[in-house]
Amino acid sequence: MTMRVAATFILGLTLLAGPAAAQMESREGIALQNQILQLRQEMEQALRGRGAAPPMAGPSMAPPMTGSANDLVARLLDRVNVLEEEVRRLRGRTDVLENQNTRLREDLEKLQGDMEFRFSQQGAPAAAPPAAAPSRPAAPAAEPAARPPRTPERALQEGQTALARRDFPTAEAAAREVIASRAAPQQVAAQLLLAEALSGRRDHANAAIAYNEAYVRARTGPRAPEALLGLANSFAALNSRREACDTLNDLRSQFPNLRAPISEQAAAARQRAGCR
Repeated sequence: MTMRVAATFILGLTLLAGPAAAQMESREGIALQNQILQLRQEMEQALRGRGAAPPMAGPSMAPPMTGSANDLVARLLDRVNVLEEEVRRLRGRTDVLENQNTRLREDLEKLQGDMEFRFSQQGAPAAAPPAAAPSRPAAPAAEPAARPPRTPERALQEGQTALARRDFPTAEAAAREVIASRAAPQQVAAQLLLAEALSGRRDHANAAIAYNEAYVRARTGPRAPEALLGLANSFAALNSRREACDTLNDLRSQFPNLRAPISEQAAAARQRAGCR
């Protein structure tokens, strides 16, 4: 079972599509439409072949189809599955582009605010120092040491600590800070931290997007099962049981040898969602 239903649902949670996504759909979407049109014509020809005998082939008509009807339907179904997988891939790429555009917009806004603040500080007049006593010169005041920026590792650690004490806004801010830093080794952990913080705030729609982003970044990594399980729980919280069960089926098929904690949590999630 593929994740075509889950990917389609996540696509519906996003609101804006970037220019790159539109260009992708203009190129590859037209090709898919042509394939679907050809498939529809073949399906209609198969249905006519199972009913009345086909008419004599004329100079502009397609040649009669050979082979049994069952083999033909099986081949057409295989092509349907290929097209559905292609649609899922395109929509997954659209999700990634939309998330990248959102992060870039947030980074630009933050950078603009920082630059305006620095310009305002440089333009402010410095305060005049107090006059020194004539018999005892004043010692120069020591400047306070600037606090060094925290590393992505430290931000993740502090975000996990905030998550443990249910301080979800602080955990979310730490996760977004790591994501904005573009620190590659911490991106998956930051996406999972963001998803857990959003789930704690009951923002299950955006939590599903964050879980899906974590899974896309590491489909075969050690935390991929955790991302799929979180995605399924987000779907269940949104009363989308079909998508939740499809995601849990993908988890079971892609990772048959789960660790005991994840396996137990997945079984509990299947029971809550009423999966077969």
